[in-house]
Order: sequence, then C-alpha cells, then structure tokens
Amino acid sequence: MALVEVKLHINESRLPPEIRLFLRDAEQRIEEFTEATRNHPVPAFVPSDFAAAYAALATIEEQGLAPGSLFCEWGSGFGVVTCLAAKLDFESYGIEIEPDLVREAELLARDHEISAEFVAGNFVPPGAELLAETPGEVAWLATDGANAYEEMGLNIDDFDVIYAYPWPGEDDLLGHLFDQYGADGALLVTYEGLDELRARRRVRRRQRR
Repeated sequence: MALVEVKLHINESRLPPEIRLFLRDAEQRIEEFTEATRNHPVPAFVPSDFAAAYAALATIEEQGLAPGSLFCEWGSGFGVVTCLAAKLDFESYGIEIEPDLVREAELLARDHEISAEFVAGNFVPPGAELLAETPGEVAWLATDGANAYEEMGLNIDDFDVIYAYPWPGEDDLLGHLFDQYGADGALLVTYEGLDELRARRRVRRRQRR
C-alpha cells in the first residue's frame, strides 16, 4: 500500500454561527479543565486548531473526498473534533487513553445533543505495538490500555476518515500505522501545527507487469 497526499482547499472564514458557539463553549470548558488540573495535568493533552479541523472536514464532506461517512479521532481529548465531524453528518467515534478526558468529551457531546461515541482505550491495534514505538527519549504514543476497536465493534479498516494530532516525530509513525492497517481509499488527516493540516489517502500500489 501507499499514502498519497490530498490537497485540501480550506476556507476557515465560513464557520457557521452554531459552530462558532459550540467552539466557544468547548474552548471555555478546556480552559476551566486545564486550570482545575493545573497541579496534576493530564499527560500530553494539547488541543489542536478546532476551526481548521472543522474547515478541513467540511471540505472533505462537501467534495466527497472520503469513501464513506465513518469517522474516528485518534487521541480525541475533549472530543471537540469528533463532535465537529458528527455535526457534518459523519458517524463519529473518538478514542482516548485518558478516562478523565473521555468523561469530559461525553459531557460536551451530551450537552450539545451531538451523537458521537467515545471510548477509553488505545487506538493502536493489538499486534501493531512495534510499529507504534517512538524513537528518542520522549514517547507520547501509548501502546497499553484497552483495545478500543473491540469495544466499538469496529476495526481500523472500517473507518473512512481518521483524524489525529501527532506529537513531533510521530507524524510518519501514524502514517505508517495507517498505511498498514487502514482501509483502501480512506483518508488520514493530521494537524501539523500553525493552522496546517495534512490529508493522505491510502491507495493500493500498482502491480508491476
């Protein structure tokens, strides 16, 4: 298999008013949670650019770039991007290793009457732990925890769009994981920082004749 870059022509200025209100509430909740847990912060919890994520997902939905509507966020945190995908009519799931964040995500979705499912567990499937090893002294990508896919009754290759915010040095690692286990035609969308998002499609390599 191979990953092919997909160019997204994103226009963040077209955020609907209801999305702006939702993001305002989500960001306020995150700020309050961060303050409340200041002395015992959740490891590796850094929100991505939600407006950029919404614009990217809206572009994917409007242009029919995904093969279907099943969405998963790897490391869903507060569940904001998972909720945004649900608002764009994706069937949305979020996988998060930290139970406290899963609870906050479920509250956010419930309070805004958003249909999204969150699972406390690991998005690295059994058997892929070696692929997920991060070189260097700092490794944020967890390979322990419950098998989230088993709890959802789904596999990685069931999803049409997967979104993630990789730590420095993990982007290629997540790409490799997606290349090995993702579905043909599915998209991997990653937030690269500084308002930059990257989309890659998993495609079958041509056979040599």
